[in-house]
Amino acid sequence: MTEVVDQKYDFLVFIGRFQPFHQGHLTVVKEGLKRAQNLIILCGSAHQPRTVRNPWTSSERELMIRGALSQPENTRVHIAPLMDTVYNDDAWVRNVQTTVKGIVTAHHRVPHKPPTIGLIGHSKDQSSYYLNLFPQWGAIPVDNYQQISATPLRKQVFSAEGQSFLESEHSLQLPTFVRNMLSQFIHTDDYQAIQSEHNFIEKYRQAWQSAPYPPTFVTVDAVVIQSGHVLLIERRARPGKGLWALPGGFINGDEKLVDACLRELREETKLKVPAPVLKGSIKQQQVFDEPHRSARGRTITHAFYFDLEPNKALPKVKGSDDAKHAMWVPLAELEPSKLFEDHYFIIQELTGM
Repeated sequence: MTEVVDQKYDFLVFIGRFQPFHQGHLTVVKEGLKRAQNLIILCGSAHQPRTVRNPWTSSERELMIRGALSQPENTRVHIAPLMDTVYNDDAWVRNVQTTVKGIVTAHHRVPHKPPTIGLIGHSKDQSSYYLNLFPQWGAIPVDNYQQISATPLRKQVFSAEGQSFLESEHSLQLPTFVRNMLSQFIHTDDYQAIQSEHNFIEKYRQAWQSAPYPPTFVTVDAVVIQSGHVLLIERRARPGKGLWALPGGFINGDEKLVDACLRELREETKLKVPAPVLKGSIKQQQVFDEPHRSARGRTITHAFYFDLEPNKALPKVKGSDDAKHAMWVPLAELEPSKLFEDHYFIIQELTGM
């Protein structure tokens, strides 16, 4: 049972990705339960496709967390998924506030007494940044337990020796329940798909290891909107094989950004709209540069927003080049769990949906 130190707070909030949930995370959870009656855990990067950086769903991560806790501890822990809004901090803060408010309203047991809420997290990582976004809440900084990081743990799990790693003493950085859960996960099709993606990315990065500086890649993406639909492709190859994506790709050394975008759009979708019409329909262009947006390495994309005149008949499109299929998708039917990299957030930012 968790020792109670000083329950100054009714609720403490712990935000993380927990990919996977490790002993460092567990230490923060235990400390939070000492300091508060209730602990709210928000699993970030929810509702996204499985990737090397985010291999496990929010429900799987909740299972990891609850499996590492005792039954009495679980009764005081409230876990909820938290979706990213990569290019809009205000929207992300609002999501956190709304989620926390809903949980607090449901579980605050003292009528007519405002609940005390605080944020708990590592004092030298992203949680320090989070503290500045919630001045209305208190804060409990916690040291990083044994400097454990999820990144090398993921790399070990998806390496060729993943099972051996989980059976070695090095995996003791993971709670026993999590180790057992990952040992079962290794035998699934989802694991095989992520491991293949991991191997592809490792080979991709090795090709640039001899460069004097880490490379920065420049790409273009086309956000083509007509009559409430967005033009997407299904990716033919890795990374992101089978996911929906915006038409786009790397620029050539001898072309302007807009010309590269028009070329990729034509190559991948065979869109039957003349180039002058497309150029005239450009409503906006914006740079998207979230450092972790691409597993291949630092990749900055320039997205062009094409707003075509409404028409009952959408232009015919056909997948080609790197696209297995091309299709018009209603904006209301977009699912972040099916979209490649940060393309859902790019569409969201440019269209204001």
